[in-house]
Amino acid sequence: MKMTSFVSALTLSLALWLPSPAAAQLAPANDVGVALGHIHLVVKDVEAQKPFWTTMLGGTWVTNGPLQLIQFPGVFVMLRQAEPTGAPAGSVVDHFGLVYKDIAAARARWKAAGIKYDVGDVNPNQGYVWAPGSEIRVEVFGDPSLPGEVGMDHIHMYPPESEIKAMQAWYGKVFGGFPGQRQRVARPGITDVDYFHRFNISFSAATMKLAPSKARGIDHIGFDVKDLDAFSKRLEGMGLKFDAPPRAIQNAPTRVAFFTDPWGTYIEVTEKLAPSR
Repeated sequence: MKMTSFVSALTLSLALWLPSPAAAQLAPANDVGVALGHIHLVVKDVEAQKPFWTTMLGGTWVTNGPLQLIQFPGVFVMLRQAEPTGAPAGSVVDHFGLVYKDIAAARARWKAAGIKYDVGDVNPNQGYVWAPGSEIRVEVFGDPSLPGEVGMDHIHMYPPESEIKAMQAWYGKVFGGFPGQRQRVARPGITDVDYFHRFNISFSAATMKLAPSKARGIDHIGFDVKDLDAFSKRLEGMGLKFDAPPRAIQNAPTRVAFFTDPWGTYIEVTEKLAPSR
C-alpha cells in the first residue's frame, strides 16, 4: 500500500478508540525514584509515522514545551526524523511490547489499514505488528483483564548468553528492579528484570555479536527520575560516566542526561518528561 493511502486509511479508522491523555501518564516511580520514561525511535518520515502510533496503536500525541511525545499508559514514544543506520533487530535492543485489552479488535484495525502483523504460533494472543515504511516491530499481547485499552508491557534485549545474568543484575542495581518473570511470556528462555510489576526488561540470548543501539531504529530507551542530580551522583558513585551530563531542555521543565550501558544500549535519563496535567 502506498504511504498516502495508508495515512488516509488510518485517518478514517476508529479515532474514538484512542485513550484520553489523562489516563496515559507514566507509572509511579519505584522505590529508588525511577519509572520507565520513553522509547526513542529513528524514522525516515515522522509525519507518515504519526497515524500508526496514534490511530492504529492507540497512542495520544502530546507536547511538553518543544518535546513531542506519543503517550501510552506507562510509556512515551518519541520519533526523530533521520535515516536509521539499521533495524532494531541486529542491535542489543531488539523490540518492545504493548498489551491490548481486545487484541482481536486491534488486529481488525490493522488488517483494514493494510498494516503488517502476525499471530504467534505458540500463543495466539501474542504476535508482532510492524511500523509501515520501517523495520521497527512491536510485540503485542492480548489481555482481557487490562484496565484500559492498551498498556506498556516490556523492552526486549539480546545480550550474549554468557552476559544475561550480569545484565539482569546491572539493570536491577542501576534502576531499582529485581529478578522476575513478566506476566505474558510467549516462549521459554526469557529472563527478566521486573520493575514492581509496572513493566519488564526481558533478556534473551543472542546468537551473534550485536550492534549498539544508538542511531538504529530504536535509538535509545529512557527512564524518568524524581531528582536527576541525585540520580546522577548515585550513578557516578557506581563508576558510570555520562556521554552527556545533565542539562535543561530549553523552554521546557524537563532535564536530561545520556549514558551507555556496558552492552551498548544508549540510555536517556529524564526529569519531568511528562507534560503537566
